[in-house]
Amino acid sequence: MKHGRKATAQHLVIYLNSTGASTSSRFGFVVAKTVGSAVQRNLVKRRARAAVRERLNTFVAGQDLVVRALPGLAEISWSEFSDELDSCLAQIRVK
Repeated sequence: MKHGRKATAQHLVIYLNSTGASTSSRFGFVVAKTVGSAVQRNLVKRRARAAVRERLNTFVAGQDLVVRALPGLAEISWSEFSDELDSCLAQIRVK
């Protein structure tokens, strides 16, 4: 994303861009082959979708969020994943 904010954690990077439009928020997930096998990549995508779904009420209309997985994300627990996502979202919102 050329515009917007970026936050990083040990196993993920998130990008948030506010378009200012009155459309609903959009979410994207990037899980490269460096993350692991197809089974591991699908696990990461399912976890990311579930984590964002739990936090839908924190986003306003017109925001685009991209979650990029880094190697090692498939090996961490759900709680660690949630903590990393929350810390990244807190970093972006503070700036």
